[in-house]
Amino acid sequence: MTMRELGRSGIRVAPLAFGGNVFGWTADEATSFKLLDAAVAAGLNLIDTADVYSRWAPGHHGGESETIIGKWLTASGNRGRVVIATKVGMDMGGADKGLAPVYIRKAVERSLQRLQVDVIDLYQAHQDDPATPLEDTLGAFAEVIAQGKVRAIGASNYTASRLAEALRVSKANQWPRYETLQPNYNLYDRAEFEAEMQPLCVREAVGVISYFSLAAGFLTGKYRSAADLAKSVRGTKVKAYLTDRGRRILAALDAVAGRLSATPAQVALAWLMTRDGVAAPIASATTVEQLQDLVAATRLDLDADAVEQLELASQP
Repeated sequence: MTMRELGRSGIRVAPLAFGGNVFGWTADEATSFKLLDAAVAAGLNLIDTADVYSRWAPGHHGGESETIIGKWLTASGNRGRVVIATKVGMDMGGADKGLAPVYIRKAVERSLQRLQVDVIDLYQAHQDDPATPLEDTLGAFAEVIAQGKVRAIGASNYTASRLAEALRVSKANQWPRYETLQPNYNLYDRAEFEAEMQPLCVREAVGVISYFSLAAGFLTGKYRSAADLAKSVRGTKVKAYLTDRGRRILAALDAVAGRLSATPAQVALAWLMTRDGVAAPIASATTVEQLQDLVAATRLDLDADAVEQLELASQP
């Protein structure tokens, strides 16, 4: 499996990231352990999570995913084989949100404790915080890197203009910069990322770690009509994709998958891996069988005809 660098961080990862949003939510602790074991065995090494996962679930408070990953790291002894990426900034209740320095200092300690690690490999701003000057946020990130608590930083859900400004601020102050960007990007959701963010990331060598890489499961082909939306807890998010364009994309995925003896999910992920600037799309699974299907995408080579067919069908 060919490894790719996250920006200019020196951190090298497999071309597919395993999403930890399901740990402690749709995958219980025992299942999560099996999934993480299988991911490492298959050659994946980037595990992406966030402090807020899975605060949205009934009875949860956030930190559930990090806690399970921490228990697995301790039990498995696999710390040296994985790159741990987590995030800060989403609402955790009360005043615990945003990217102010005082909160970053507090949140990083909490994540380190839950993950049971001495250092977080990639610490990401989960969303922009317009109320906090970039100088304050990036200065705080520089501080936790200098303290050895974080290796590299990244941004998620930033606009191109704010990412460009953040890169300028870091350079002007000789601080560590955002080495990655985590945007919503997939065969269906192309326009926003490709217009301004992709050229910026390619020009500045910022590694892209796309989320919703399978459009909440739509690109797996599991949801083809309104009747299919009840198949999982994520079904309601898929409704917006059931359009004429969405159906054209599914038809193209079916055609390419059939010709290459692959699955639609594998084709959709393989397409993302061919995109300029993309280091590793993120995908999650709740069974080992699903995970193995996703991993197969790293071995799928899309020919020029396949890429053209997919891009024509998904043209924004």
